[in-house]
Amino acid sequence: MLKNYSPTQAKAWQKLEKHYKEIAPKHLRELFAQEPQRFEKFSLQLDDMLFDLSKNRITEETLSLLTELAEEMELPAAIESMFQGEPINATEGRAVLHTALRNFSDESLEVDGENILPEVREVQQQMKTFCQKLHSGEWTGYTGKPINHVVNIGIGGSDLGPQMICEALKSYKKENIEISFISNVDGTDAAETLRHLNPETTLFIIASKTFTTKETITNANTAREWFLKKAEDKEHVKKHFVALSTNVEAVVEFGIASENIFRFWDWVGGRFSLWSAIGLSIACALGYDRFEELLKGAEAMDKHFRQAPLRQNIPAQLALLSIWYTNFFGCQTHAVLPYDQYLRLLPDYLQQLMMESNGKSTDRNGKTVTYETQPVVWGAAGTNSQHSFFQLIHQGTVLIPSDFIAPAISQNPLGQHHALLLSNFFAQTEALMKGKTEEEVREELSKKNMSSEELEQLVPHKVFEGNKPSTSIMFKQLSPYTLGNLVAMYEHKTFVQGVIWNVYSFDQWGVELGKQLAGTIEGELLQDKQASHDSSTAGLIDYYRNNR
Repeated sequence: MLKNYSPTQAKAWQKLEKHYKEIAPKHLRELFAQEPQRFEKFSLQLDDMLFDLSKNRITEETLSLLTELAEEMELPAAIESMFQGEPINATEGRAVLHTALRNFSDESLEVDGENILPEVREVQQQMKTFCQKLHSGEWTGYTGKPINHVVNIGIGGSDLGPQMICEALKSYKKENIEISFISNVDGTDAAETLRHLNPETTLFIIASKTFTTKETITNANTAREWFLKKAEDKEHVKKHFVALSTNVEAVVEFGIASENIFRFWDWVGGRFSLWSAIGLSIACALGYDRFEELLKGAEAMDKHFRQAPLRQNIPAQLALLSIWYTNFFGCQTHAVLPYDQYLRLLPDYLQQLMMESNGKSTDRNGKTVTYETQPVVWGAAGTNSQHSFFQLIHQGTVLIPSDFIAPAISQNPLGQHHALLLSNFFAQTEALMKGKTEEEVREELSKKNMSSEELEQLVPHKVFEGNKPSTSIMFKQLSPYTLGNLVAMYEHKTFVQGVIWNVYSFDQWGVELGKQLAGTIEGELLQDKQASHDSSTAGLIDYYRNNR
């Protein structure tokens, strides 16, 4: 039985509170002066991926105490519980086994007494066969034309993960297949996506485990109506719609052939599901072999996470750094800054992965937590982000830890673009770490032709405090394998945070209330009924009714 109490009760937490008071006044410049070899000391590596932790406000003692905290909260046992299929999603009584979807070993993995790996491989073979038919042109539409456009209709984990992967690996895309995504119930999303498509050559993937998710089914029905305006015969739906679902009856009633239903399981959480049949759009875009490379990259990180000692464990150490900043420095946000245009959707994906997992205020005992949990995750691609919000990170009043992510080799080596991109990547982490002192500013301005009065007025505005922490993540080149590695790392980081914070990371009850109220209000709007609401909600509904 895992320990189940507030981390603030741990002896290591008390030590960290004392240690924080000692290290908080120290500047990163000072730490680098004391330890010139910080890069070698605080870097970790897996395959061709490098994780440089040296520009964080830490010492060896910091990491030792954080690791001690993880051991005291029994993180190693928690990791094993997840990989062995124990029902760690306790509020829903489920195992958490997205790792089984990328397990290529010959081992047996049982859930409720049954080995689940043969079922996983059966669905993977179904996906592979489907992709082969699609890419060869064997799968044709109702007029005999090959499919050239696939539209994934889902929301949340059934959209964000696959869309991020498809964008990130766009340079690996199959030439004869285009991919689009519809997720928002706002009709504009469907209208703008469908506007330029040909029903004869379009295939829809409906991604909904229950096949009852309101937004997804609304968009699916709209897509079917759009399709049947041209195709007319409902039998043609079978050639243009497939489903990723467990609700066979509802899928067949929609018009999809039972053989075109791709199964997944209740031990696959939505935001961890891109590795499952939910990743069919990825396989359609890239080819199944590339999808399998993605899985193998994730498997490599799984093995590292399960086997590496905590002090050398990459997801664990990154999670512990987040604990350090969130609970001791009081940081409330974390920036993710990919210096790769292909990874521009990664911050969006990580928002759901992390904030839906650990945005909890109730611990595993059902008690209100007395400490901060998940910080807000945000970010954008560099160098665009440098010209929008970096001012806040550099000279604002809040401390924002940041992840900088970049490949050594560009997929598109145009002129000197990549050297310029990486010069900014390296410069920004150095600038955040070092800052610029008043003395340095004075020396710099003294070389310019300005009066002493002008100089004195300008000096305070050009001082940079520095001492802003960042983690640099680099890899040789963005590939399916590397991306699988990276995404799995963030998944495991999220899990570790939940263990330390003593919250359940794999449910999301916080989204239920809004759904319930929306269902009630929808009936009011469509049938002009009136229900009891607060004055604000009632006033907003009246405004809509009077202006629709």
